[in-house]
Amino acid sequence: MSLSIRAVLGLSALAVAVVGPVVIAATSEYLAYRSGIYIAAGFAGIAAMALLLLQPLLAAGYLPGIGMRDGRRVHQWVGMTLVAAVVAHVGGLWLTSPPDVVDALLFDSPTPFSNWGVVAMWALFAAATLAALRRKLRIRPPIWRFAHTALATMVVVGSVVHALLIEGTMGTISKVFLCILVLAATGKALSDLRSWAVLKRLGSRH
Repeated sequence: MSLSIRAVLGLSALAVAVVGPVVIAATSEYLAYRSGIYIAAGFAGIAAMALLLLQPLLAAGYLPGIGMRDGRRVHQWVGMTLVAAVVAHVGGLWLTSPPDVVDALLFDSPTPFSNWGVVAMWALFAAATLAALRRKLRIRPPIWRFAHTALATMVVVGSVVHALLIEGTMGTISKVFLCILVLAATGKALSDLRSWAVLKRLGSRH
């Protein structure tokens, strides 16, 4: 299927938004004197932020050349990759500084960004678990969609605040731009998919 010029430009802009922060981070002065494990952990976190931009676009069928059904299949694979990236991010930080990771997991860290990151991590794991057990749990589709969307929203908000509070390898402008795109794409998808409509239906019964 041939793509229009507009679609090609859109995909190109998306590629820049996803790859740009990684390229900029690769030239950061913060990488000096850091261990390979620490650097890998940092880039895993940056990759996770980039993947967050793709998730709402895939779920809502916004990407040209990819239908809603295929988009949601890719959404599942990207979700698993996102989980792997977060595990690599946290695992790498654990190998370089276990006490800091323990403090973060116990919400006892002096750095505010750690708390937001941990909330986003657990919400991501919960969303992924809910997706994996969807058929076994036999939850009604509207209820499942609402729960998955609520958890995904927590992931996005927690991750964005986590990223914005960190002064690290990501360039300031590219980081802010990526976070704005993630929030905008998520908000647009939430509005179009109307996952919250189930609350109105449940409320009307009482």
